[in-house]
Amino acid sequence: MSCRKIDAKKAAEFLKENDDFYILTHSNPDGDTVGSGYALNAVLKAMGKRSAVLCGDPIPSKLKVLESDESICFEPKTIVAVDIADERLLGSLKERFSGKIDLCIDHHGSNNEYAKMLYLEADSASCCECVFEVVKLLGARVTPKIASALYLGMATDTGCFKYSSTTPRTHRMAAELMEQGADFDGINRSFFDTKSKARLELERAVLDSVEYLYGGRCAAVTITRDMIESTGCEQTDLDSVSSLPREIEGVEVGVTIKEQQSGAYRVSLRTHEPYDASEIGKAFGGGGHKRAAGCEFKCSLSDARAALFSKIGEVLEETK
Repeated sequence: MSCRKIDAKKAAEFLKENDDFYILTHSNPDGDTVGSGYALNAVLKAMGKRSAVLCGDPIPSKLKVLESDESICFEPKTIVAVDIADERLLGSLKERFSGKIDLCIDHHGSNNEYAKMLYLEADSASCCECVFEVVKLLGARVTPKIASALYLGMATDTGCFKYSSTTPRTHRMAAELMEQGADFDGINRSFFDTKSKARLELERAVLDSVEYLYGGRCAAVTITRDMIESTGCEQTDLDSVSSLPREIEGVEVGVTIKEQQSGAYRVSLRTHEPYDASEIGKAFGGGGHKRAAGCEFKCSLSDARAALFSKIGEVLEETK
């Protein structure tokens, strides 16, 4: 299937002309995919269209304030994916929707162009920035709920606007959303200034697992199923822990290896300039951004570690 690349204006026109939308978010949902999905969902409903958001995994409780309570009682005519670079990220929804996605709105440069149409802004710090551009072109009124959903994605994907992916446009958009009633104080406090007891217990266990490689230029931690189950952590806790290795002084590549219920190992990669996290992720069928990427291994932990650390060593050596 060939993919047609379009801009925000064409994406808005497509949404105006169609109806009965299913908006797909990625598995292991984060603030950006959920914020993008529910903001777009609310806008389409305000336009008199039928729309629903689907996710292959449960939405973490921290994000449920944005969730629609309405049941899905219609068959879709139009399928839209948000913040999804690869159909594999649909998780349990992949079998049902693979090859059927009409429009993808995304900000990942590693997007493999699986949809019939793709609106991609690889320079955007979050998918919510792309969705906000479309919302403006739709002429929709941005309610405080919609503003909060979009702000959530921008804030969480930029680490509260501190990551190097943050641009002047990101700040301008965030300011505009604040003016339109976004609950920026509540979102910032909940996601950046509040830790659950479960998160603190997990963080303690994770820090005990830190190991250093390549003279301390790489730090890696491993999160096992036992650690997750014993602390009772949710997905949002796991996501926020992924940045810990990179925060260590002298570390240029941070690695978090998370054991999945399936037995696979999902890897989160975080880097500082000039190291490209997506280059490492792509070597193992994953991808993402220059400073944040990921991949998955379906093998033993020892084999995964050996392959991963060998590639990281190559990247560190090449970019000296």
